Amino acid sequence: MSDARPSVLFVCVHNAGRSQMAAALLTRLAGDRVEVRSAGSAPAGAVNPVVVAALREVGVDIAAETPKVLTTDAVRASDVVITMGCGDACPVLPGRRYLDWALDDPAGRDLAAVRPIRDDIERRVRGLLADLGVEPAGGGGAGPGTGDRSGTGG
Repeated sequence: MSDARPSVLFVCVHNAGRSQMAAALLTRLAGDRVEVRSAGSAPAGAVNPVVVAALREVGVDIAAETPKVLTTDAVRASDVVITMGCGDACPVLPGRRYLDWALDDPAGRDLAAVRPIRDDIERRVRGLLADLGVEPAGGGGAGPGTGDRSGTGG
C-alpha cells in the first residue's frame, strides 16, 4: 500500500462472476481513486460470459479479464477484503477490514437472472464508496465507459 488510495480486494470462489462484477463496477465508479483487485479461491478458466454481457449492458467491458488466484500477497496489499461465498478460504490478516456480501451466484443463470445480481452489487459498491469517503466518478451510475481494469492484480 504505497499510496494514500484505499485498496479493495473482492473474493469469490471462481473469480468469474460476482467478484469480477464488483471490481469492474468499483473501478468504473471510483476511477483511479481506489485500487481494485479481484481473485478467487478456486479460479475458473474464464469469466462467465453472461456476466460479461450484463456489464456490457451498463457500458462496462470486462471481456479481456481473466480469473485470478487468491494469494496472501493480494490480501496483504488490500485495506478492505470483501468475500462473496468463499468461506474460510480467504486468509485473515491483521489490520484489514473484512466484509462478507451474501450474493446469489450468477453461475448457470441467464441474463435476466444476472441483472438483479449486477444491480445489487452496484448498490453495495456505492455504499462502500460512501464508507471510504470517495465520491462516485461523475456522480452517475455505471453508464458508458471502458471499464478498463488494466494493472489490477489479484
